[in-house]
Amino acid sequence: MKYYGITGTAYKLMQSYLHNRYQRTVIKDKNLNKLSSSWGVTKHGVPQGSVLGHLLFLVYINDRPITISKIAKSIIFADDTSIIITNDNKVDLKNTLDLTMIEISNWFRRNLLTLNYDKTYFLQFLTKKQNEKQQQVAISNSIITNINSATFLGLIDSTLSWKDHVTELTPKLNKACYVIRTLTSLRSPEVLRMVYLSCFHSIMSYSIIWGNSHHSINIFKIQKIIIRIVTNSNRRDTSRPLFNQLRILPLPSQYIFSLLLFVVTNKKLFLINSQIHDINTRHNNNLHLPLKGLALVQKGVAYSGCKIYNHHHKLKIFRTM
Repeated sequence: MKYYGITGTAYKLMQSYLHNRYQRTVIKDKNLNKLSSSWGVTKHGVPQGSVLGHLLFLVYINDRPITISKIAKSIIFADDTSIIITNDNKVDLKNTLDLTMIEISNWFRRNLLTLNYDKTYFLQFLTKKQNEKQQQVAISNSIITNINSATFLGLIDSTLSWKDHVTELTPKLNKACYVIRTLTSLRSPEVLRMVYLSCFHSIMSYSIIWGNSHHSINIFKIQKIIIRIVTNSNRRDTSRPLFNQLRILPLPSQYIFSLLLFVVTNKKLFLINSQIHDINTRHNNNLHLPLKGLALVQKGVAYSGCKIYNHHHKLKIFRTM
């Protein structure tokens, strides 16, 4: 804690909080009788269930990303860590993976921590045309389980097709559809719209980077069904005026809006054409599109966001002229 500048009274307060604490384990047997271990001095760690526990733990692991910052990128959320490694060369990728695992293993050993292998997975991203054998990753002589999809702001699969995510999302949205259908005879359209926003829209729009996947058409169909239910319309009625009536964005429009919002909010992450070249063109103030020929990359947030932003920026300029 002194390393991070916590000294004086604050340090003494933390020291007294952590010093000379005891803990024990209490379990229940088959007959629901409580069994307790003997009390033991807590030499490492923080008290479980405490308010300061989360903060102190984050301080404790704060230097973990630094140990691999030159070879990999770490994303930490509480006690969950995602390590991202990229390399075009398969041999170099394998070497970087091995080196990263060695550094992580050493960090755990130095900090008296243990990696939970049951919750540690390896996901290798490949294009659909790549028919390669997945890399085998080991840490401290233990093999890390290879998976084809992982939960990370949605269900991400190895080919970034979002098929698994849409499959998982579908039953949740169908449940919301059923809830609204049961309320149609009891509530007004205004109330049903509120139910839609809380039960359907919040789930659909969360991490909507999958919105340009061809699998998203299944979610769009459910959205149109629920809009017709809210407005008490016929199943064959066109949905466009119904979306306007309820002031609700269709899924494709919601995806575009979310992309534009992301780009505008994080514009400092993008380059404009005038920063790339000195030639005075009419596209000077446009965001620079990354030179990527792979269709999978062009469907990504960075490329699609720049392209849609440039298009809408042109429309805005044209309308103000």
